[in-house]
Amino acid sequence: NIGIKDGSIDLITAEEITGKTIVDAHDLVVAPGFIDIHQHGQDHENYSYKVMDGVTTALELEMGTADVDNWYREREGKALINHGVSVGHVPLRMKIMNDPGGFAPVGDAVYKGASDEEIAMLKEGISKGLSRGGLGVGFGLMYTPAATRWEILEMFRVAGLSLAPCYVHIRYGGLKEPNSCIAALEEVISASAISGAPLHVVHVTSIGFSHTPRMLQMIKEARSRNMDISVECYPYPATQTTIESAVYDEGWQESFGITYEDLQWVETGERLNAESFARYRKSGGMVIAHSIPEDVVKSTLADSIVIIASDGLLSRGKGHPRGTGSFARVLGKYAREDEVFSLPEALRKITLMPAKRLEAIAPMMKNKGRIREGADADITIFDPERIIDQATYLEPAIYSTGIQYVLVNGVILVKDGELQENLFPGKAVRGTVR
Repeated sequence: NIGIKDGSIDLITAEEITGKTIVDAHDLVVAPGFIDIHQHGQDHENYSYKVMDGVTTALELEMGTADVDNWYREREGKALINHGVSVGHVPLRMKIMNDPGGFAPVGDAVYKGASDEEIAMLKEGISKGLSRGGLGVGFGLMYTPAATRWEILEMFRVAGLSLAPCYVHIRYGGLKEPNSCIAALEEVISASAISGAPLHVVHVTSIGFSHTPRMLQMIKEARSRNMDISVECYPYPATQTTIESAVYDEGWQESFGITYEDLQWVETGERLNAESFARYRKSGGMVIAHSIPEDVVKSTLADSIVIIASDGLLSRGKGHPRGTGSFARVLGKYAREDEVFSLPEALRKITLMPAKRLEAIAPMMKNKGRIREGADADITIFDPERIIDQATYLEPAIYSTGIQYVLVNGVILVKDGELQENLFPGKAVRGTVR
């Protein structure tokens, strides 16, 4: 029996206890609330799908924000779940260079090298963001190909001063040398070694494809030499990003090993051809690429060092199913059905591992990702025989099933599988500069 009081786990005992509200968890799994360390969608729509997928904390660490104070201010008292953000190199670069892009840059922040003065402004912005509670520094190097290696190293140096983690979408994806995923991973491992900044490599399978095992080998070798490096993946064989971004500049087919027919337009679900690709590149929008081998997805999920995160983003019901079903998919498809790993191991990858990754920069994470006395009462209760994702590439806005109760800071947000209305118990997760 677990007793909850004032938003925390007050008591764990085999003895009978009483309370104002009783949740019967007979035949269910009582787990720490799931922690998503790569979630772009940070509004009410996305939080609703997150909590129905068992997530109690969702963090935007890859792209981040240019204004940490404002980002937290916008969500204060309005968030279903716990939330946090990094200070982002990409949005800072967009702001300084007056880039007109949205989620990703499309102008000078993509194609213009930064002057010494602009690099100084970027460093100042990162330092300020960290001092205001940013959870580290986010990088989308594939979106800013004109950012020199020296510029990126300078950003790592600022992070290294306070041992703030750098969460990085590396510079190149795919197999083509010299601009391969291997070269891109070497760049950020080097920057981490030089600066002392901890490194987190995001969505490794959507960068490495069939070379992902080689990337994991490199990361493990660096870790064996006492480097602070972590890595994540999501449980799907398809990527998603903006078609107008630098990701789809000339050469993408050869680098990624795919062609037009492997691309799916999010808004309509249609597969693309040369004509529609060119047309949508001009108009802009989200595109899904079916580019990751399923055997690579499974082997990466199973690897003991890999954290599982969603890279989720839903907008008006449109997007990739990873934004709505990642965690139920891990527990239902990959743990129960495919037996890729045990249920406890799957839970470790979505609770304790992400919590521990954030503990140094955000000490409050020491009270998340665990069921123990004194921990925050972020709890997900699910039926291990029924939990499964329902979202698809054509219909991503479908809630997962089998999750019966979700508590955020002791408040029941999901009750008997139904989302409760007008409750906003989510709290800010902020970093502490050392």
